[in-house]
Amino acid sequence: MNEEKDTHLFCHRCGGVLTPGEGNFYVARIEAFADPAPPNISNEDGQLDLNEEFSKVLEEMRGLSERELMDQVYRCLTIHLCGLCYKVWIENPAG
Repeated sequence: MNEEKDTHLFCHRCGGVLTPGEGNFYVARIEAFADPAPPNISNEDGQLDLNEEFSKVLEEMRGLSERELMDQVYRCLTIHLCGLCYKVWIENPAG
């Protein structure tokens, strides 16, 4: 018996059973990352005490988990969708 055929996944929208190899679902990979553009720096910013600014940022980060900090920079996830849910989702992913 093929173990892959016995593996079931579930649609992330409706919870329906998805069976690998039957062609009844889609895999969607979503990648999100923070604004990659360099920060806007004004003449006033040149007058800032960088040590003080770094201290402020570190204080804001205190108490956040490693996962929370990473999620602010980059996140990638994979979802599985049945054919019907995929048709709805792909037209309006933000939903």
